Amino acid sequence: MPQSCCAENSQSACGTRGQSVDRALRLEYLTVAWNVLEGVVAVAAALAAGSVVLLGFGIDSFVECASGLVMIWRLRAERDHGLTDAHVDAIEHRARRLVAASLLILAGYVAWDAVSTLASKDAPEFSPVGVGVTSVSIVVMLWLARAKRRVARELGSKAMEADAFQTTACWWLSVATLVGVGLNGLAGWWWADPVAALAVAGLVTREAVAAWKGESDCC
Repeated sequence: MPQSCCAENSQSACGTRGQSVDRALRLEYLTVAWNVLEGVVAVAAALAAGSVVLLGFGIDSFVECASGLVMIWRLRAERDHGLTDAHVDAIEHRARRLVAASLLILAGYVAWDAVSTLASKDAPEFSPVGVGVTSVSIVVMLWLARAKRRVARELGSKAMEADAFQTTACWWLSVATLVGVGLNGLAGWWWADPVAALAVAGLVTREAVAAWKGESDCC
C-alpha cells in the first residue's frame, strides 16, 4: 500500500479515536455534574425525612464523583498528552482502589444505620423529593451506562468499561432507593426504608469489590 494511503488511514483512525475520547469526556463531565446535584438534593431530603436509604444513596453520589474525576483525568491525559492506557494504568489502579475503599466505608455506615433504625423502630417520614430525584436518576443512569459501554468498546478501554459498570450499579441503587422510599410513602411500611438501605449496602459492597479487583462485568 502506498505510504500516503497508510498515512491517511492512520490519520483517519486517530481522528475517529479522538472523537470517541471527546464523547467519553462529555459523558464523564455529565456524570460528575449530575452526581453532585443528585447528592446534594438526596442528602438534604434524607436529613429532612430521616431516611437511611436516601442518605446512603446521596453519599454514594459523591463517591461516584471521585470515580468520574479519575476517568476525566485519564481521558484528558490521552487527549492532551497522547498517553494511553499503558501509561496511566498504575495511577488509575491506585485511584480506583481508593474509590473502592471509600465505597466499603459507605456500605458499612449504611448497614449500621439501617440495623439501628430497625432496632429502634425510628420510622422515617415519606420524602416526595426523594422519589423525584431517584426516579430521574433511574433514567439518567441507564442512559449514561449504555452510552459509556458503547464508547468503551470504541476505545477498547477497560477503565471505561469499569466506569460503565459503576454507573450501572448506580442505576440499581436508584431502583432500590425508590422502592424503599416509595413503599414507606404508599403503603406506610416504615421498615421498607432501612431494609432497602441494607440492599443498597450490599450493592455498594459488590461495587466496591469489583472496583478493587478492576472488574467491569455489568450486573
